[in-house]
Amino acid sequence: MEYTQLGRTGLKVSRLVLGTMNFGPLTTEPDSHAIMDAALEAGVNFFDTANTYGGDAGKGRTEEIVGSWFAKGGERREKTVLATKVYGNRGDWPNDGRLSARHIRQAVEASLKRLGTDWIDLYQMHHVDRFTPWEEIWQAMERLVAEGKILYVGSSNHAGWHIAQANETAARRNSLGLVSEQCLYNLTERRAEMDVLPAAEHYGLGVIPWSPLAGGLLGGAVRKEREGSVGDRTRGGRAAAILAEKRPQVEAYEELCAKHGVDPGEAALAWLNTRPAVTGPIIGPRVMGQLESALRAVELELPAEFLDGLDEIFPGPGPSPEAFAW
Repeated sequence: MEYTQLGRTGLKVSRLVLGTMNFGPLTTEPDSHAIMDAALEAGVNFFDTANTYGGDAGKGRTEEIVGSWFAKGGERREKTVLATKVYGNRGDWPNDGRLSARHIRQAVEASLKRLGTDWIDLYQMHHVDRFTPWEEIWQAMERLVAEGKILYVGSSNHAGWHIAQANETAARRNSLGLVSEQCLYNLTERRAEMDVLPAAEHYGLGVIPWSPLAGGLLGGAVRKEREGSVGDRTRGGRAAAILAEKRPQVEAYEELCAKHGVDPGEAALAWLNTRPAVTGPIIGPRVMGQLESALRAVELELPAEFLDGLDEIFPGPGPSPEAFAW
């Protein structure tokens, strides 16, 4: 496993991030434990979850599964860099969501209990809160850092100017500010290159891409379609809509991968780790085989000819303002 520092911090994390969204709604607790054991054994030390994950099993169920895994001991908690999130509504009362100081306090205590731990390494804001001032957010986060309940603060689904707002406010308070941004970023969705990645580079944030395979689309969807083995996620939802729109590109992508003898899913993950500011993509395995495939991506070196071919098939928008101005 390869490791890198999370943004400008001294924290070392793996170039793959184990996403846990499927744990509970799609993957049983025993299978989830087995996947986490295998990931840790392979050197993946960065695990990501959220206080709203759990699907039909109930919000927070995923954190409980991670917590029951920690409870097995064997230095599982000590070896894991744990990231979770706050923002989503946990109930129907007015203050059961968003990023008020009150909700942040309640949410972190509840997450710590479900996770069975005394601290969270990276506490991420799951979405921007347009109604809470940054001064209030930082006041709450700084208090949690002082109490040792969280160590670092990150953002998710924030625009570049939100990152600037957050870190300029933090600087005025002599606070460390955001150290990471978790955003939608993959070969079919490169808009983050316009302002999110440049802002992250400027302020020293590590970028953690979610949906690196575009919901399975970049994992060989066209080939699997021909074979009749396409998964439910690729058959419907976002991936199906993207495939309908970009089928010629996806077909060309799979042909390029076949030409160079690389697996499409592994190539998509490896490409992200060549991008500026990227710490590592979030993988969300439902079964062990998906984890094993993702692990191979860390060792995959993509030749310049292949990278040039990717840019031809999936051209990025370019940096702003040139992307939309003269």
